[in-house]
Amino acid sequence: MTPDQVSGFFAAGESFVEGTIAAALVAFWFIVVAVQLARPYMLRNLKKFTLRLGADLWWIIYVGLRDLLIVSLFLGGFIFFYPDVVAAQDLPITGGLATACVFAVMLLKLVSKGEADVRSYRLQTFLIGLGATLYIVPYILGVQVTQLGGDSADWLASIFVSSRNTDVSLPLAYLSAALVGIMALVAVAYNLRQPSARPQREMSTEETAR
Repeated sequence: MTPDQVSGFFAAGESFVEGTIAAALVAFWFIVVAVQLARPYMLRNLKKFTLRLGADLWWIIYVGLRDLLIVSLFLGGFIFFYPDVVAAQDLPITGGLATACVFAVMLLKLVSKGEADVRSYRLQTFLIGLGATLYIVPYILGVQVTQLGGDSADWLASIFVSSRNTDVSLPLAYLSAALVGIMALVAVAYNLRQPSARPQREMSTEETAR
């Protein structure tokens, strides 16, 4: 094989992988939304278990699966932080913002009081719904419409497809990466603050006891 053929082969393989990830993320978004909204149902079913072990396993499996799907969704959305990929591939134009919403959900899980925090759950649900809308709507109206052809399809693609509207998609890619970077710094600062905050709480408790 010539160098040009090798380069073309790897370019085609990269394009196939990125297109597959973009298509798979649609299904992941639907699943994550469904699993997130299933939380009240899962809580009601806890009362049906006669053994505490069964209830614990039911809840642990649900929470673990939900959080694993959210992390996988964020990792898959990492392709939207690469400007060359955004400019070259037919991707939903607001996919990077949708990925930023997922990272915001992960940050809320870190700083909230856990599953008992109803306010945090509602905010997480809102962010997941917003992220799903930002991803699925431009994917269907833009990326999938390009297969139909016609003036209307070309017009929609010029708005919702990243490679057809680089004037908007590239700034959104940089903005999304910046938002995730800021939230990552907040998460790091929160984790670094926790070890020092705990001894202070223990000292204040001891002084109160005295």
